[in-house]
Order: sequence, then structure tokens, then C-alpha cells
Amino acid sequence: MAEISILGAGGLTGKELLSLLSHQSTHEVVHITSDKLAGKTLAEVFPEIPFPKNLTFRKHEDAVPSKSLVVLAVPNEVSVESAPKFLDAGHKVIDLSGVYRLHDQEILEKSYKLKHTKFSYVDKAVFGIPEIFRDKLKNADFVSNPGCFSTSVILPVFLLNELRKNLKPRIVADSKSGVSGAGGRTEDAGFSYTGVYENFRAYKILSHQHEPEIQEYIYANSGLAAPEVIFTPHLLPVYRGILSTIVLELDSEPSVDPMTAIQNSSANEPFIRILKTPEEVELKKIQHTNFLDISIRRRGSTLVVVSALDNLVKGAAGQALQNINLMTGTKETLGLLP
Repeated sequence: MAEISILGAGGLTGKELLSLLSHQSTHEVVHITSDKLAGKTLAEVFPEIPFPKNLTFRKHEDAVPSKSLVVLAVPNEVSVESAPKFLDAGHKVIDLSGVYRLHDQEILEKSYKLKHTKFSYVDKAVFGIPEIFRDKLKNADFVSNPGCFSTSVILPVFLLNELRKNLKPRIVADSKSGVSGAGGRTEDAGFSYTGVYENFRAYKILSHQHEPEIQEYIYANSGLAAPEVIFTPHLLPVYRGILSTIVLELDSEPSVDPMTAIQNSSANEPFIRILKTPEEVELKKIQHTNFLDISIRRRGSTLVVVSALDNLVKGAAGQALQNINLMTGTKETLGLLP
């Protein structure tokens, strides 16, 4: 059993993780924080989450139980200072922010619009996509949980590993997200539901913080130079889910059919589902699940990959729970499959 402390448990991803953890009995949540909700019980704030005991929200600065695994579901600037503090105190840490994902300090600071005072800790973090870094995650003390958009693009291309050497070094990814993935903690009216109702738009064009993340990790473990990545996010008038369309170009004939390649590499992955046609990939099939649905179609030298995931589950809290399970020697699917 692992004891879990969740800082920022009153936010979207913190609440989602609490909900997932409430449906299993192996891990125990022992500490939750929210400066805004401090002093209120979990039952008062989220009565729909069926925890067996009544937790109370505390302030972020309150002492964390000494043996607990700490999940940081707090803003980027808070994670910069908090992650090293907990690591130095002997905690295992999973950070859901983006500030320990990128290994180029200049790009990281530009992407997240902050000064990173603890950049040396980036090298201590394991990027938390289990399907790519499972062995490292099993021995990790510090995990940088991936972005939701990033997961929806990186993982499908990784699963095409038999074809990556046949691809031109340019990837175009077009992603559509519900407001819970695009807005997060931002209370900008443009990311509220009233701002997207009967509306649809692109945002952060050529400037989204997940673009350099995709570029850094999309060819992970391949030995190939990183390709150029052109990533465009869009805002859907729905609450949860991301659907990504990824365009790849072949520069030589692969030795294996693309669909066969992706089926082979995902055969033993519990949360990857390969669908027969790209048209079958849709948000309603992945909402409230930890699955990533993928399909692919080829026309000549062009490959179009379509993927879908729930940004709050496989894109955040569900992937965090996969990582908790791996870090603690627990069955990876615990709390994530019926």
C-alpha cells in the first residue's frame, strides 16, 4: 500500500485523481490541499467521491505525511519550488505541471513564461508515459507527468516505431480539446464554457507549450534526430476529451504495413485500443476512461493518424495513477480498469 498526498486536490486534475483513487483499496489518500478550500471536508466539496474516511483540505504549506508519495496538481510556478523541496525530504513525487518536462532551459522558460530556479532537477525526472518509459518509471523517485495534448501525439507516433526511420522529418498535428484540457486553471473568458458554446477556434498557434514537449519526446528511444513539429490546438465546445489528427509523410517504402506496425507495438498495452478506421475514433468512446484510441490510414506517401483520449484521465490523472502503480510496484492497471 502507498500513502498518497495530493497538493491541489481541489482542481480539475486533483479531483479526477481523487475520484480514481476512491475506487481501489490498495493506495490510501492521507493528505489533500487547497488554499481556497482549506478547512472544508472532502464530503462538503465533492460529495460524489465515495472515500471511506472524511478527509479535510489543508493549506499547501501544511506538513505532509513523511512516507507519502506526493502528487503536485498545482500551478507551474508552485511546482518549480515544491518538487525539489519534497524530493529533498525523501518523498517520491509526481508533478502534473509542465516545468520539469523540457531539457532546454531557454525553451522551457519561454514556453511557460517563468524563471526556472531549480532547473538542475529536470535531469532527475522521468517523463511519465508508461508505454515508452515503463522500466525507468518502475525505479523512479520523480516523475514529470506528460501534457494531455502531448500524449495524444507522442504515443501514436511512438507506436509506429517500425516506420519512424521511413518518415520525413516533419510532423503536423492538429488537436481539438474540450475546455477542461485547454483552459485548466486559466479563468480567461475565452476558455470558459460560455466562451466556447456555439463556437470553435484555434489558439496559441505556433506558441503552445506542448509543441516543444512533443518535439523532444516524439522520437524517444529511436536514436533519430527530432523532427520539426507543427502543432495547432483548437478549442471544442465540450467539457472533456482530445482528438488529434497527425499527418506524417513517408520518404521511403516501409517494410511493414502501418496498421500492422501499430497493432504489433501495442499488442500488450492495456490502455491502447487500435480501431479499424480513423472515422471510428471519437471522444464519446474514451471519455471517463484511461484509453487512448488510435487508427491510421495511408494514401501513397501520406499517413494520417487519428487519436483520442480523455485529457483528465489518460491525459493527466489516469496516467498519474499508472505512474503511481509503477513507482510502488503495484499492478499498473489498478484503479483504471473495471
